[in-house]
Amino acid sequence: MFNNSVSIPVTDDLPDEFGGKMRSRPRRKRRKSEFRGKSELANRTCKQLTRWWPVLLFVAAVLLLVFEASKLGWRSSTIKSDLDTREKKPNVVVSPVKKSEGNLNRLDAPRCLKLLPPEELEHLDFPHDKDSFVPIKKLVYISQNDTPFDKTSQQEMGITRFNQFTGYQTLNQRDQSFKVNETACVHCGFYSEAGGFTISKEDKSFMNSCKSVVSTCTFGGGDDLHQPIGMSDASLQKVYRCTQVCYVAFWDETTLATQEAQGHVFNKDGFIGKWRIVIVRNLPFRDQRLNGKIPKMLAHRLFPNARYSIWVDSKSQFRRDPLGVFESLLWRSKSVFAISEHGARSSVYDEAKAVVKKNKATPEEVEIQITQYTLDGLPQDKRFNGKKALNEASVIVREHTSVTNLFMCLWFNEVVRFTSRDQLSFPYVLWRVKVLKNINMFPVCIRKDLVNSMGHLRKAKPLALGG
Repeated sequence: MFNNSVSIPVTDDLPDEFGGKMRSRPRRKRRKSEFRGKSELANRTCKQLTRWWPVLLFVAAVLLLVFEASKLGWRSSTIKSDLDTREKKPNVVVSPVKKSEGNLNRLDAPRCLKLLPPEELEHLDFPHDKDSFVPIKKLVYISQNDTPFDKTSQQEMGITRFNQFTGYQTLNQRDQSFKVNETACVHCGFYSEAGGFTISKEDKSFMNSCKSVVSTCTFGGGDDLHQPIGMSDASLQKVYRCTQVCYVAFWDETTLATQEAQGHVFNKDGFIGKWRIVIVRNLPFRDQRLNGKIPKMLAHRLFPNARYSIWVDSKSQFRRDPLGVFESLLWRSKSVFAISEHGARSSVYDEAKAVVKKNKATPEEVEIQITQYTLDGLPQDKRFNGKKALNEASVIVREHTSVTNLFMCLWFNEVVRFTSRDQLSFPYVLWRVKVLKNINMFPVCIRKDLVNSMGHLRKAKPLALGG
């Protein structure tokens, strides 16, 4: 038998190619050991981090706190330095900067309000008396002699906010006042000479001369007086003649003292700029919001010879030509009443919830008002004649007709009876006074064109005594 096996001697004297191959193995082993060494180092590092991570986290937190504290210290030192600099300047008043201050005297072109061109505004004048159908021939304001007050009537009312100024309207009288025919009888303020809201004879004489009026009021020292802007030369001439266009601001004695302390003193004729200042004494309500409703809603009572009026809240600056506004919002559309739609809501029931949520009135008084309106059948419709049912009454433009005068009296009585939030009562009165049809409820963008909104500067001081 033959042995086919081949023996290969193991010796160091191998050919070069075998030697090379054999020598390459130790090199690979060395590289592997190096990797193993690095891996072991990483493992040891991870073990140390795992062991000491709470300490490291604590140190990082301390460093972060030190960094933030240093930043706060720098800010406080900067603020203190700034305040020290202001204190060294006696003419600089350190007070919060109000965003609304940037709106003062802003006179940009109207975006939505369609005014006549300037050359036509210069020749604009009041229209002649027009012959038109008037559903109310005679409007009678109930006086003290008509319905003498007695305690039984007060018990029937079930409310105490009515007083000698308003007349003590009963619930039955309230219901009757909404029944309109050729003659309408309604309580409408000025119940007696002893009722309050006292105005001097000189001021009454001036107010009787006004053919149209732009009015505002500040009671309790709440707001400053913003001068109107944007008038045409024709309107300015009518203002300065004080016979056709009047600007009247109603102040109480608290506002007078507040404004005098700020250096705002009217001249010998009773003017500050274009505004004639009328000082009112013996305000009938302790709630200054109710006192403010008198010039807002009863302009026809305060200015008996005026044909037109524009009401502007004290937080706003009127910035358009009054004759142009009458032409744009009343004459052009053949309207007798113009007021802005509400910007946020449409339903009086939604507004009632918002009033309570924003603490504008107590839940109890809002519930009384809404319950009464529900019993009277006020629908939950969010639109009347294609317009929002809810209004925003910071600007009111109207012609003084028997219908609009009745509407404002009824609206004022609702505000006195229930809450001072006039948005709640407006849809109700509009719903019940069916004869007020030619009303212009303009969009919010027009209201923004009419005024610069300034916001309330201070909280009005309530009266110590009153209704």
